[in-house]
Amino acid sequence: MTRLTESAIEDFAIKLFERLGYDYIHAPDIAPDGDRPERSRYDEVLLTGRQEAALKRINPKLSPALLQAGLKEVQRNHSPELLANNEAFHRLLTEGVPVSAHKDGDERGERVWLIDFANPANNEFVVANQFTVIGHSDGGGHQNKRPDLVLFVNGIPLVVIELKNAADENATIKAAYQQLETYKQAIPSLFTSNALVVISDGLEAKAGSLSAGYSRFMSWKSADGKAEASHLVSQLEVLINGMLNKATLLDLLRHFI
Repeated sequence: MTRLTESAIEDFAIKLFERLGYDYIHAPDIAPDGDRPERSRYDEVLLTGRQEAALKRINPKLSPALLQAGLKEVQRNHSPELLANNEAFHRLLTEGVPVSAHKDGDERGERVWLIDFANPANNEFVVANQFTVIGHSDGGGHQNKRPDLVLFVNGIPLVVIELKNAADENATIKAAYQQLETYKQAIPSLFTSNALVVISDGLEAKAGSLSAGYSRFMSWKSADGKAEASHLVSQLEVLINGMLNKATLLDLLRHFI
């Protein structure tokens, strides 16, 4: 019997995501001081290179200038309040980013789509572990935090997953929830675009929205959306396969949040 460790649970989850077609990235490799940097600072949470590539792919008829205008809007913080920011960002995700173009002396409204909801395969899905973010605390200091797993769609962090080890009696699923609450305070920028947060101790697993209290977190009951999963399968496996597969995640994002 192999000893259950937090890193074993993390590896297990990553393998499940890879089976669902996610690309795996060890986040320190793409950190500002990593081998293949994809962000210039630790307080940046969007993978802008991936985002730009996705925008071109999803909006082939729009000019580079309009795509840049869309990107700028996405990078702008709308409010100092996390939930207000998250709500504004959710609107951009689900309704497209409004931009305007001048043509023949007229101004025309266009929309830049960040996600291709009609064709899930046209989006890029990434699971990254050990994604370090530096936040600014109210006292003016810096706090650096490293959630266990972050799911990116087209370079946008949509899901944060915090794992604890069920074999450690202090590392409960409630402790995972409290850890997420700490992250929201210390690195709110990671949650501006957040759709879901997931907590698990490797056996139990529950998901909730950004503003959900602990009692509102729920487990996911079915891996295939048809039959209830066997109790012999870990809740974490059922939740990843049933809720975080590409099509279901995008459906939840668009219609149920």
